[in-house]
Amino acid sequence: MAASLRRPSFTACSSPTDTDDEGVRGTCEDASICKRFAVSIGYWQDPYIQHLVRLSKERKAPEINRGYFARVHGVSQLTKAFLRKTECNCQILNLGAGMDTTFWMLKDEDLLPRKYFEIDFPMIVTRKLHSIKLKPLLSKPILDLHSEDTLQMDGHMLDSTRYAIIGADLRDIADLEEKLKKCNMSTQLPTLLIAECVLVYMTPEQSANLLKWAANSFEAAMFINYEQVNMGDRFGQIMIENLRRRQCDLAGVETCKSLESQRERLLSSGWESASAIDMMEVYSRLPRAEVIRIEALEFLDEMELLEQLMQHYCLCWATKGGSELGLKEITY
Repeated sequence: MAASLRRPSFTACSSPTDTDDEGVRGTCEDASICKRFAVSIGYWQDPYIQHLVRLSKERKAPEINRGYFARVHGVSQLTKAFLRKTECNCQILNLGAGMDTTFWMLKDEDLLPRKYFEIDFPMIVTRKLHSIKLKPLLSKPILDLHSEDTLQMDGHMLDSTRYAIIGADLRDIADLEEKLKKCNMSTQLPTLLIAECVLVYMTPEQSANLLKWAANSFEAAMFINYEQVNMGDRFGQIMIENLRRRQCDLAGVETCKSLESQRERLLSSGWESASAIDMMEVYSRLPRAEVIRIEALEFLDEMELLEQLMQHYCLCWATKGGSELGLKEITY
């Protein structure tokens, strides 16, 4: 039985959704490459991303790199706050996870939840599974934490004791829930759901359904959402047009009008508390020593470029239940 654990088999499957969302899947590639580049020039440490994402030959602009630093730092701080409040007796659902490496990074910090789930399009999951299979640095932590003789695995899914990755369409709630339950998702455990530039690619109705499902499915939960904001101005319109030229439509952009509209969508979906700040605010709250360090990495000609970009992205978080854990107290 050990051989099947050490040499899991991957089988190729096709999915009807894979042909429909090429532009959206392309944003996963873009974000992953930007993160890999920022790591390569020292913005933050991530020994795992190089095993999942190629290094771009094209240099990324300093404002882009600083933006990704603030994004990674902000989401990480809120995630760790949730893990500490729950003493890691919880689960995390990373929605639209792409090539994210948080599972491995949390293991290194001894901050793993009871179980960590990643969900993305089947085609992206197949690619990530291929890398996990080939790279011992990625597969060993999963295997070391696995308590049974065999892993549940096929081309679009891997389920182990502490980590699961699932190919699913987040717009199909019934299928999503069924797949998560097959991988032993618990509705009783405090649950953190993370979505980074995911909801904006759904229609407002589709994202509302996902947010309502998340609010109603767990006794205690927190939702972190990172995405666009203030999209009604000229800069926002240019962002929309640039993505449209690449066959990528921001189907949910009307919910990204303001920080207030971002908060309201969470509250109207059944979340009890909701906060939203733009990424310039996140940047202004970064530890001073970190700001000095990253600003020394490369010269930024115009601070206005950074401010304009950061004012069009936001970090939102919402909680439901968990009063005994103090979830409402979590803030950035």
